[in-house]
Amino acid sequence: MGRFWPNVLGMWICGAGVAMVVMGTGALWWSVSAGVTGFGMALLYPNLSAAVADITPPSWRGSAIGIYRFWRDLGYAIGALGLGLAASLTGAAEAAFWFVAISMFVSGGVLFWLGEETHPRLNPDLEGKTA
Repeated sequence: MGRFWPNVLGMWICGAGVAMVVMGTGALWWSVSAGVTGFGMALLYPNLSAAVADITPPSWRGSAIGIYRFWRDLGYAIGALGLGLAASLTGAAEAAFWFVAISMFVSGGVLFWLGEETHPRLNPDLEGKTA
């Protein structure tokens, strides 16, 4: 399956799940939207670090994944502050959900447009570059 499509589709599906949260009400609706978000994240989350590992030489792979995780985790902290600020400025928590959903759709689009397959067996151009 590779890394490209799980990452792109994961971004879009996760964004759709986040958008669903503000498009309906009730425990059943929110449970379904959480399931959609979780499915998207399950596609996306492990494949992003795997893509980093795919394109990194083995001697530097541990450092590269550590750097990726640092920026990912810093993004969680900055994102939480930014979303809290967006909700405070607009007076509505929905603004934060829409911002996340739109950001995920845009991120998936950028990845679709600029990304390429990183799995060595599915992208012959990478053969020998990381091993």
